[in-house]
Amino acid sequence: MLIADDLDQLLDILPHFIRNPLEIHPNRKNLIEIVMDLGRRPEARFPSGPEYLSHRIVSWHDLDYSIKRVGNFSGDNRSGIERTLHRISSIRNRQGSIVGLTCRVGRAVFGTISIIRDLLETGQSILLLGRPGVGKTTAIREIARVLADEMEKRVVIIDTSNEIAGDGDIPHPAIGRARRMQVSRPEQQHQVMIEAVENHMPEVIIIDEIGTELESLAARTIAERGVQLVGTAHGNYLESLVKNPVLSDLVGGIQYVTLGDDEAKRRGTQKSVLERKSSPAFQIAIEIHERKNWVIHERVDATVDHILQGYQTFIQRRVISEGVVSILCEEVVTDATSMSTKWKKKTISDNTIEVKDIYNTNQDDKLIPSFRARTISTSKHIVTSQKFLLIYPYGLNFQEINTVISMLHLPLLLCREIGKADVILALRSNLKLNHKLRQIARTRRITIYTIHSSTVPQITRALKKMLEINSVSFIRWSEFCAGKTNEQIAALNEAKWAIEKIVISKKQPVELLSCLADSRKIQHDLVKFYNLRARSLGEEPYRRLRIYPN
Repeated sequence: MLIADDLDQLLDILPHFIRNPLEIHPNRKNLIEIVMDLGRRPEARFPSGPEYLSHRIVSWHDLDYSIKRVGNFSGDNRSGIERTLHRISSIRNRQGSIVGLTCRVGRAVFGTISIIRDLLETGQSILLLGRPGVGKTTAIREIARVLADEMEKRVVIIDTSNEIAGDGDIPHPAIGRARRMQVSRPEQQHQVMIEAVENHMPEVIIIDEIGTELESLAARTIAERGVQLVGTAHGNYLESLVKNPVLSDLVGGIQYVTLGDDEAKRRGTQKSVLERKSSPAFQIAIEIHERKNWVIHERVDATVDHILQGYQTFIQRRVISEGVVSILCEEVVTDATSMSTKWKKKTISDNTIEVKDIYNTNQDDKLIPSFRARTISTSKHIVTSQKFLLIYPYGLNFQEINTVISMLHLPLLLCREIGKADVILALRSNLKLNHKLRQIARTRRITIYTIHSSTVPQITRALKKMLEINSVSFIRWSEFCAGKTNEQIAALNEAKWAIEKIVISKKQPVELLSCLADSRKIQHDLVKFYNLRARSLGEEPYRRLRIYPN
């Protein structure tokens, strides 16, 4: 990873009592910014924390010394040093005089976007989120260079504060062949965005700090014209952007929708629900929590839908360490009422950059995202795979059932379409009045489980019963028997038949035929898989297994 910071040019604008300590500072390569406030000691800020640079306080003369060596301050009180990426921001008093300066170190870091190189090649619009100072601008500067030089696209940068391509008329070499359009006043950024599309025929437009409703509307207009967008916005999480009324249009916007009685009962929700208004302007969202720790949302529309409906979902986290990209999958539970996110410590890792979509590719499939019949995989081998039993709840609260599943860590999954379901769970009173549901279940051979009331104990009992009866559907018998001898396979078949036909169906204990210790061990494994109990009886060579019902 190559870093170019032009730090000497920034130090040249500082008074000597500030510049000299920094020139010999052992940690100068990690310097973030220098703060000069009138009547206070100068301060340098590093990732490890702030440090005072001198016992001398900053005077009017010191501020004037630095101001004369930088460019003119624009309407957003920002300036720069020509042909560098440094940013000088000012603080003014009521009379308009500058009483403080923040000198931010700008660095061109080459190689930062290897973590998302595969996403750039898709040609989809990308939105970067993160708190100030986390590296969003550094990332889109490198993205501009890669798109313009390596992918040979026509790239135009809307550089409002001259932070992406540097101060002055000649842009910094860090942006490669990309072109830069400067903005005279910050409030005109949205107009320059539209002007870039109309006048310069770009394939990609890059915007830093989308922050107003007009800029959000301009981004949507550009996306509708088929131009790829790469932009940044302040906000740690995609969820916070959804709740932001000014910027929510970037991810489709939200609106209240009133459902009919039948639809509300089918969904198991209230009649007034939040839904996404339209397609998002950005198809991919990236949360930059740390410089080497990014969260990827490859389908913003699906993620926003799940946030609004309070579904359990999974996120993709990418971490880069010593040049190796690790991909983790983490489970997230979102409460639709408060829209607060709870993180669970459940990860599945992979050391490759290629990740399959964890959402169903069918837009009409309303499954809660999970890993049923899906895997995180490389192009050559499968890393992990987990099977789930699909439940279609009719007339029941989805969130309540989902909470029970999460608490008990059951391998169950809720779905919105009866055609996708393995079993149906319904209230007995609702089922009596619905002949069509019974007819569909009979035609598709789907088992219906009924409960008297929608209480947690009854739901829990029904879910455990489903697992007990349908557990065999979670495995492929050929996979379970792989690598076993003929004697061990015969022992497994005997145990499987006894469990299904006697222990589960008749609720009776059963004793198996005597067998060797290695065969008894895999019989024990099968019993554990069915969540049953067993013990070995007798003496060798006539020792055998006895299986008990729950």
